Amino acid sequence: MTSLAFAMPAEIVDPSVVAPPGDLYSNEPPMESYQHLVQMILLLESLDLFWKDRADFFAAGNLTIYFSPRQLKTEHFRGPDFFVVLGTERRPRKSWVVWEEDGRYPNVIVEVLSESTEGTDRGLKKQIYQDVFRTPDYFWFHPETLELSGFHLVDGQYEPLSPDASGRLWSAQLELFLGVEEGQLRFFTPEGELVPAGKELARRAESAEQRAESAEQRAESAEQRAESAEQRAESAEQQAMRLAARLRELGVDPDTLK
Repeated sequence: MTSLAFAMPAEIVDPSVVAPPGDLYSNEPPMESYQHLVQMILLLESLDLFWKDRADFFAAGNLTIYFSPRQLKTEHFRGPDFFVVLGTERRPRKSWVVWEEDGRYPNVIVEVLSESTEGTDRGLKKQIYQDVFRTPDYFWFHPETLELSGFHLVDGQYEPLSPDASGRLWSAQLELFLGVEEGQLRFFTPEGELVPAGKELARRAESAEQRAESAEQRAESAEQRAESAEQRAESAEQQAMRLAARLRELGVDPDTLK
């Protein structure tokens, strides 16, 4: 079991310690299930798309966080299912090595519960995220029971978050809601709109294209109807002219018939 007797973040870097390379590989096992994998990818993809113009964060899933006060790869490490670090450089990493990241820990952590991990997620991990990481926002979600719980750090202790009328929980760090949509944990804007992932964006683009095509077809149809009406008007005018000419041949002034 991981000890909780750690140095605080401000003391994480000991200049007397010769640290291993900062680009340590992640040490996390495969995801618990396909549901876990899909859920992690969904959170990552939607946030990356929503924050596509931002360069001041790092988001990852199932990636090892190394936080040994002695800067050792072999002790004190955890691998949240999903986490976000704010105020850092947006670039790929093999892992998150606290002593190579100015002592920064995640601002937000999400754990996807399973039968084999929920005890640790509700207990030991919660304590570590509270007492050592001091992560402001911690959430867990069970993909089978759809249980969603969240906590915000207040004076060093996690306080449960209360859901809004839609059952969603507010993340002050992300400035987004977390809620369940069609059996999956999703992000929502402050206005309550779903933060789309790639599949929703593709559907929206396809729908917009279909609407544009439909509008174009309606415009073409209207143009064709106008052309047809114009042709009928021209035909009627030509018939009237021929009739007038015939009347004149018969010695009748068509103007006197009006």
